[in-house]
Amino acid sequence: MFNKVAIITGAARGIGKGIAKQLVQDGYDVVIADYDLKTAQETAEELKSKGYKAIAVQGDVSDAQAHKDFVKAAVDNFGRLDTYVNNAGLCQVESIPNINKESLDKLFGTNVYGTVFGMQAAYEQFIKQDDGDKIRKIINASSISGHQAYDMLATYSATKFAIRAYTQAAAKEFAKDNITVNSYCPGIVLTPMYEQIEEEMSNITGAEIGEFLENFTETVTLKRPSTAKDVANFVSYLASDKSDYMTGQSVLIDGGIQFN
Repeated sequence: MFNKVAIITGAARGIGKGIAKQLVQDGYDVVIADYDLKTAQETAEELKSKGYKAIAVQGDVSDAQAHKDFVKAAVDNFGRLDTYVNNAGLCQVESIPNINKESLDKLFGTNVYGTVFGMQAAYEQFIKQDDGDKIRKIINASSISGHQAYDMLATYSATKFAIRAYTQAAAKEFAKDNITVNSYCPGIVLTPMYEQIEEEMSNITGAEIGEFLENFTETVTLKRPSTAKDVANFVSYLASDKSDYMTGQSVLIDGGIQFN
């Protein structure tokens, strides 16, 4: 019996690393795809030292060819592809009057183009495989900011709304091919990306480091920020057979910040 195979973009650290650590425990072989090859290799070696199968691949997700390379690495090393997790993302704190083409290109390039190109590469491979009625999975990273836009995070929010739209459209298009498409929508997750947001918020507003986190945590029903493990637990469900009848959904996993 072969293991399932997953590609996770942006998996060298943060939420992506948490997802990789969870999926190998679920029986997946994983491709750690990241722009930072050194850290990706460290993550892959960490998983391999525990007896799991993992490889690291470098690439810029805003480039469609990079996703094709990720898929080739998965097939060459593990023989197939079952799940593609479009996790890689960037955030930038800026007020609307200060938004420029450079920041738009950067965030839309990674967050939106990266998701679309990832879905295309996954779809192409899934169609090649003779999997019968087996359900294959595409899992995208949206956000609470994809359900409700936040001030100082307008462009980031716009990209996450776009990912929800692509998730819904792809779910409708790909259903006939036994491919489901869903997305996860985290809130505050204690990762290097959050540390960046905290620092940028502090620089702009003059607030002390930690003040933004403290104030935002008060809006969380469960009264704590989430960890990468919290998000990975839900992605584990989306990547499992238990979610085979679920598609086109963008689910909040935020400890109770928003209620939709």
